[in-house]
Amino acid sequence: MTGPDRAHLADLLLEAGPDAPTLCEGWNARELAVHLVVRDGRPDAFVPRQLGERLGERAERVTVLRRAVEHADAVEGRLRALPFSELVERFRSGPPRWTPQALPQVEALANGLEFYVHGQDVRRAAPGWDPSDPAAAEELRPGQREALWRSLKGLARLVYRRASVGVVLAVPAGPQLVAVRRERQVVVTGEVEELVLHATGRRGAARVELSGPEDAVAAFSGVVQQM
Repeated sequence: MTGPDRAHLADLLLEAGPDAPTLCEGWNARELAVHLVVRDGRPDAFVPRQLGERLGERAERVTVLRRAVEHADAVEGRLRALPFSELVERFRSGPPRWTPQALPQVEALANGLEFYVHGQDVRRAAPGWDPSDPAAAEELRPGQREALWRSLKGLARLVYRRASVGVVLAVPAGPQLVAVRRERQVVVTGEVEELVLHATGRRGAARVELSGPEDAVAAFSGVVQQM
């Protein structure tokens, strides 16, 4: 059974079309769909790709890893050559039954944030997307904002750990999360989904406000551009 977040993301991809831009640097909608299918059920391609990206040039000096990355390239190439509608339907149909993510509870936990963010990668990269337009807001399904907040609590402490100032994430008239505790601090204010986008690197598209001492905000802004 396809989860609502997966189905919604598949719909967004089909509506955008294979050549549509995304917020993921270097990826159009087709490349994003390839990534999603590989992540779902091709560990033979996903794991080598992740290791290769982390090791950079050093990966070329490790023969086993180099061959694994070459295999990953071949897998991705075959997927990339599929008709876009078939590629998206592979993603929509869900992960293979033998994977833990085939269980609805596991999928919701593992992919809820991932699918929301990639959906916004498609929506907010569209030409003419205007954050000030009320029509630009996307209504979340019941319980989705709460699930995103739970995921954000674990993510924030990891992604902001390099900040030289304290970092507090705040929802207007809602909860706050101390991501980094230091004497000088910056408060990042926005709805939960906007804080998620900021934390996952979509800072130019996230509708948030930074507040705090001017020098602290400047220091924080410089760090987050490098994350």
